[in-house]
Amino acid sequence: MARTPEREDDERGPHDDRHQADAHPGDADERPSDDQAEPTSFTVEEVMVEAARDEGAAAAAKMVEEAEAGGREPGQLMVWVIFAIAIAWSLFQLGIASVFVMDATRARAFHLAFAIVLAFLVFPARRRDGARHIPWYDFIAAAVAGLGVLYLVIDYHGIQTRFGIPIQREVVLGTVTILLLLEATRRSLGPALAIVASVFLLYALTGPRGLIPLPLPDLISHRGYPVERLISQMYVTTEGVFGVALGVSVQFVFLFVLFGSMLDRAGAGKYFIDLANAFLGTFRGGPAKASVVASGMTGMVSGSSLANVVTTGTFTIPLMKRAGFPGHKAAGIEVAVSTNGQLMPPVMGAAAFIIAEFTNVPYFDVIRAAAIPAVISFIALFYIVHLEALKLGLAGIPRAQLPPRLKTFVEGIHYLAPLGVLIYYLVFMRSSPAFAVMWAIVTMVFLMLAQAPIKARLRGDPVLPAITSGVVDVIRGLEAGARNMVGIAVAVSTAGIVVGTVNLTGLGLRLTEIIQTLATSIANAIGVIVLPIVTLFQGNPDAVQNLLIFSVVLVITAIASLILGLGLPTTANYIVMATLTAPVIYSLGQQFGFGFPL
Repeated sequence: MARTPEREDDERGPHDDRHQADAHPGDADERPSDDQAEPTSFTVEEVMVEAARDEGAAAAAKMVEEAEAGGREPGQLMVWVIFAIAIAWSLFQLGIASVFVMDATRARAFHLAFAIVLAFLVFPARRRDGARHIPWYDFIAAAVAGLGVLYLVIDYHGIQTRFGIPIQREVVLGTVTILLLLEATRRSLGPALAIVASVFLLYALTGPRGLIPLPLPDLISHRGYPVERLISQMYVTTEGVFGVALGVSVQFVFLFVLFGSMLDRAGAGKYFIDLANAFLGTFRGGPAKASVVASGMTGMVSGSSLANVVTTGTFTIPLMKRAGFPGHKAAGIEVAVSTNGQLMPPVMGAAAFIIAEFTNVPYFDVIRAAAIPAVISFIALFYIVHLEALKLGLAGIPRAQLPPRLKTFVEGIHYLAPLGVLIYYLVFMRSSPAFAVMWAIVTMVFLMLAQAPIKARLRGDPVLPAITSGVVDVIRGLEAGARNMVGIAVAVSTAGIVVGTVNLTGLGLRLTEIIQTLATSIANAIGVIVLPIVTLFQGNPDAVQNLLIFSVVLVITAIASLILGLGLPTTANYIVMATLTAPVIYSLGQQFGFGFPL
């Protein structure tokens, strides 16, 4: 049982004082904070049931759902319309990944059309707008945006014969579609990425020969481009919105997000929590340590930090509070470990697939390189949780209040089958990620259809309602996968605007010069102190100077990534940073001899 809060000195025995002193120096006088829950006798199952009914947990889950999949609850008719669009999107993705053949441009257009239509239907223009009402202008925006994206399918042959030179209707339609894409991005992800993309668009249009004939500073100046040239780059070719990043979303990301959503719908998330509690609950601060492990296990099958929070946090946060952790610390622990779940192979965040595509290396190499850092990061979080439990003087939960280990492991062992299939094809067969996850999804569907009837048969209950329940779970999993993809699809499309602008204007080469010049200046300032010491000890000043320059570039990149990460999702942050800073890192690495294979 978790350690009770400190009582009056005359009510505590010497054993209590010794335990308190051993926990951490100076903790004997520590009192629990106002938001620290008083630990009482409880069982994990009781807390899980209470958490499922808890209004605060439900509100938190709703907030996460609004951020991930839109928070609208429209009328009955529109519920079915949104449901049909989401199911159609999932079936389309499964179709082109298995039996149907479709060229990249058409597939990307359909993919973005589904996403942008859903974005306007499920995300309100303002969060405070009525949750049940979809205004007329959202229907118009969804229809126009969907038509604008699907135009690339409708006039596919005409666009090909014009070699990417847009005609007047394409200029108008492309302009409107890009503006609506920016609005869809703002609704689903917040204003940061939409603002960044808008700045790059304005930058491309600014210059002596551009739509905005204003001079730019010499370091970033370029000729400027008219709207027609910009639409050609961003809309009717695969150099902008419909670029490589959207192609990765079509080919890989959707399938992995769908796999994670179906696994969660089947009940794997609760199994991971129960399993972690059964094995770690008796340790000091056991519920928090179980949260670390459960979120890591959930991260193995779901690359979404928000989905991880709502899957595990709904149950682990109340459990940590009942064990004695303050509310804000319980929430902070869950956020940290769920965010780290993006790093845990084999199913990492969407950025991992884009890393593989941008660097032209197999996805297996990406997860192999990420495996050790991911494990180390979770070990660090585990240790931090242990120190926090020591500081608060918390003990573990008695064995009697925890679910039995062997029974818990066996009851949900079937959830490991789809993950085993995925790992087998990815690691041992070295298959493509799309092939591996397709077989994992097939296994997942079979599991979802079979588990309820088998359990019903063992209990002696009617089998037909259980079969119906399994079918409903599969359908709801397909819907959840599509809704969870909306933000990712519009994010990678909007990030494509940044990539297209950099390629069009040559900004990448200028940024290489700017970053290298800045890094050299900072390194020279540091070298005034360091290089004389190196020379004194007969070192190589040139090698040290090169190392300083390269190190400063890496620090600049890290700081810029952190700043952009305050407003951009992980995937968009990677695309922007890889486009702007990867060339200079690669160039300097080759120049200084710091490049080496992973």
